[in-house]
Amino acid sequence: MPGLPAFCLRPRDPRRGAVLTLTFVAVVAVGAFTGCWVPEDGAVAAARTDAPAPGARRAEGTADREAVARAAAEAVAEGKSGKKAAQEVVSRSGDRWGTVYDQGEYAAFAEGLDGHWTGVGVWAGRSHDGVIKLDEVQPGSPAARAGLRAGDRLLSVDGHAVTGLAVADVVALLRGTAGTPVVLNLSRDGADLTETVLRQRLRTEPVTVRRLAGDVTVIKVTSFTRGSGERVRAAVRAAPPGGGVMLDLRGNRGGLVDEAVSTASAFLDGGLVATYDVRGEQRVLNAAPGGDTTRPLVALVDGGTMSAAELVTGALQDRGRALAVGSRTFGKGSVQMPTELPDGSVAELTVGTYRTPAGRSLDGGGITPDVPAGDRVEDRAVTVLGGLGVGP
Repeated sequence: MPGLPAFCLRPRDPRRGAVLTLTFVAVVAVGAFTGCWVPEDGAVAAARTDAPAPGARRAEGTADREAVARAAAEAVAEGKSGKKAAQEVVSRSGDRWGTVYDQGEYAAFAEGLDGHWTGVGVWAGRSHDGVIKLDEVQPGSPAARAGLRAGDRLLSVDGHAVTGLAVADVVALLRGTAGTPVVLNLSRDGADLTETVLRQRLRTEPVTVRRLAGDVTVIKVTSFTRGSGERVRAAVRAAPPGGGVMLDLRGNRGGLVDEAVSTASAFLDGGLVATYDVRGEQRVLNAAPGGDTTRPLVALVDGGTMSAAELVTGALQDRGRALAVGSRTFGKGSVQMPTELPDGSVAELTVGTYRTPAGRSLDGGGITPDVPAGDRVEDRAVTVLGGLGVGP
């Protein structure tokens, strides 16, 4: 779910400015992570959301910010929902990643940036035809205990049909107070199911570390929530001297962009991580100096590697720092930025794209791995690391 970076640290005060977002798929009932750029010092970084330069043209498939704001203002003046009116304009625009949030929805999102949330523990996405499907079910969560599975189609929440709804609206239906029930109607293999699930306070560990034989350290990053970049850097520092690293980004839907840059910095000594444009104005993201530039490294990727995770992979690949092993990534390379609407809701609209250090745009195409691999990705990665001098 696209997030509201203007609120990353201050969800009760939406007038603090806007920051870059690289949005990915929704995290339903989790509060949603997003590609949100918050500097490591904790201050919200301002990014320009002013009008395009004279003659600049809006990219195809993006919503007109002024039209969205005007629709919201007119709806509010008539006593109607500004958020709903704005969402209708966004939906008609063809902006695949654009959406509209109210402040309560963002408060839930901000909670997820710390790896905590109240919900049932499912990740879901919306297809082009409006169908909501579960992409993943968190092990040990209320949803898992109720038997929900990835691939289940979500039909309704507490009697409210969700097909065709914006993911933000689905999230609003799923969220609530810990311990309260929510009735989910689903479809699986043509059969309808109804499950009553109790909401629960949940959390994830975004970075886990394990060791393989031959001094290989596997660093799994499931999302770039707050603090994940430093955890990756600590894991690299603790890895055995002379050993190799697998940076496992499979299934990583993205997250805070500054955490993604911090992760890339663990393996780079400064230099370019990515460029991005905002309404035609190009900007840069640079790695911090002092990373480990000699340790053999492979990045594990798949079709679930998205947005900020693709940013990391593309940077390490283009800089000659890592070989990518696995399958083609998702291809989410567009930039969203938020605009506050008259009723206090926020429209997050696509304004541009980002590119890897070599100038590649990943939007729609993703990253092609250097070493394709099917089911036995880690085995193939071990072989690659062996060719780089790791192991006996």
